[in-house]
Amino acid sequence: MQLSKFSDYSFRALMYLAQNTQGLSTVEQLSIELKISQNHLKKIIHKLSKGKFIESYKGRDGGIKIARKPEDIILADVLLYTEANTDFVECLRPNAAPTDCPYRLTCNLKNIVDSAKTAFLLEFKKYSLKDLLP
Repeated sequence: MQLSKFSDYSFRALMYLAQNTQGLSTVEQLSIELKISQNHLKKIIHKLSKGKFIESYKGRDGGIKIARKPEDIILADVLLYTEANTDFVECLRPNAAPTDCPYRLTCNLKNIVDSAKTAFLLEFKKYSLKDLLP
């Protein structure tokens, strides 16, 4: 399993903001420190703001800051919010069209993948953002 860059960068942005709580940070600062393009980072910041993980303030004196204590941000919540697709095989997608897979009725792959996904998410539920900080 592999995290998308979007999720990876979201974790990095949250880590940065959790460590830099003196005032507001800017997208430009994060871009430089995290070596992520500003355009990509703007999308991440927008999403994290909508998810109430961070607070965003517009205007000349605007910026961003972490919205909750790091120990209150559970990694699984961030992961599930930022990952576009956690259904790793077609047959696990709830709204997918019927598949042409000849093994769809007898295959156990979907059960194994679903079990692995559950274990993966359970591991992320054990940790908060605080656990990622030095």
